[in-house]
Amino acid sequence: MSTASETDAPDTTDSVLAEQLLRLTRRLHRIQKRHLEPLGITPAQSRLLRTVAHLSAGRPPRMADLAARLEVVPRAVTTLVDGLESADCVRRVPDPENRRVIRIELTDTGRATLRRLRNARTDAAEEILAPLTADQRDVLGGLLNALADAPPEPHC
Repeated sequence: MSTASETDAPDTTDSVLAEQLLRLTRRLHRIQKRHLEPLGITPAQSRLLRTVAHLSAGRPPRMADLAARLEVVPRAVTTLVDGLESADCVRRVPDPENRRVIRIELTDTGRATLRRLRNARTDAAEEILAPLTADQRDVLGGLLNALADAPPEPHC
């Protein structure tokens, strides 16, 4: 039979880790936002732009494809596309096979912005990882891969 303090120990450790992860996430978001600000792009717009580029290998994605990939409601994608379209980074184009379907295409400005975004993300990563040695970065990379590749929790 275990005592209350023995059963509380893993929860305490897990809760400390959870808090550390939340603090790190907030810090990452702040640093990334600061590096993206000069580009006139929000972190959410950056993610959408990268997703459009990734999904455009065959043909430009539909709004529904983007919403599913980003795990957001379609309305959120519409707002992000509106902002990126006004910045001339993407354009809405009708699908040639079904004119009722709208696809999202990168523009030349969008491709140039993606290159600048990669540099800004690299700068942000360098800032956040600066306190770590090369060995610590390798260990962190392995730990992050283990967490990112973990099977999803079933929804109850």
